[in-house]
Amino acid sequence: MVFHIRPWRVFRLLTASLAIAFGAGPVLAQDKTPSLAQSPAQFQAPLQSTAPVNSLSLAEKKVIEGIVREYILKNPEVIAEAIQSLRERNQQQARERVRKALVSRRSELLNDPLTPVGGNPQGDVTIVEFFDYRCGYCKRVFSTVQKLLNTDGNIRYVFKEFPILGPDSVTAAKVALAVWKIDKRKYEPFHKAMMPTKAALTESRVMKMVAGVGLDVKAVKKAMLGRDIAALIEKNFALAQALDITGTPAFVIGDEVVRGAIDLAALKQLVSQARGS
Repeated sequence: MVFHIRPWRVFRLLTASLAIAFGAGPVLAQDKTPSLAQSPAQFQAPLQSTAPVNSLSLAEKKVIEGIVREYILKNPEVIAEAIQSLRERNQQQARERVRKALVSRRSELLNDPLTPVGGNPQGDVTIVEFFDYRCGYCKRVFSTVQKLLNTDGNIRYVFKEFPILGPDSVTAAKVALAVWKIDKRKYEPFHKAMMPTKAALTESRVMKMVAGVGLDVKAVKKAMLGRDIAALIEKNFALAQALDITGTPAFVIGDEVVRGAIDLAALKQLVSQARGS
């Protein structure tokens, strides 16, 4: 018996087979590309359009499966190529989602009235940093950020408290936001005291820093329990998710999202790029 099977059916079956076989495997922690089994509908839609596999007869399927198997055995590199192609497509879709989020949520990102702002509030370029006071990489990049702010007086700096490293991180973030709420002038001195600290950030140690910048500890303890502060931290988490930020530090400079600690030269280049120079 001879079957006249159209080439597009073979191609679609091969694509679907590779996607199913290799798209749903485990993903390394540092790899942000979601697996097909866990990804939202927009990732799966192109594969769902390959449904004609179900319209084939059993005999046709066996013939095509033989063709696919023979092709893969003769060209094993096609598996790696297919996986790489799928990964690149997912990464491109992720970049597009982030780009849209930067546009739709720019006001929330740059001008939230409850979010601390430092540097030059009237600066022509805004840097947004998502950070955690217990993050070693945040502490490492802190001195780099200070050098930038000290040499460029036209940068507006937005502090997004993003406490991802446990309860002590959450407490530290709430205290910092309470400091901003009570006296905005005290936030940067408090931040500068917190960031270089290598010791555990227990609540008692954090409150000593509160007292060190001249604020009433009782007032800060009361303010940090406010619903507005808890809600702001939740908003920061939602904003980070929209921007595909899963770790600290992360920076938004102009239209660029940069994940991880970067050096002074890279920061200056991004600032220059945001200025359009």
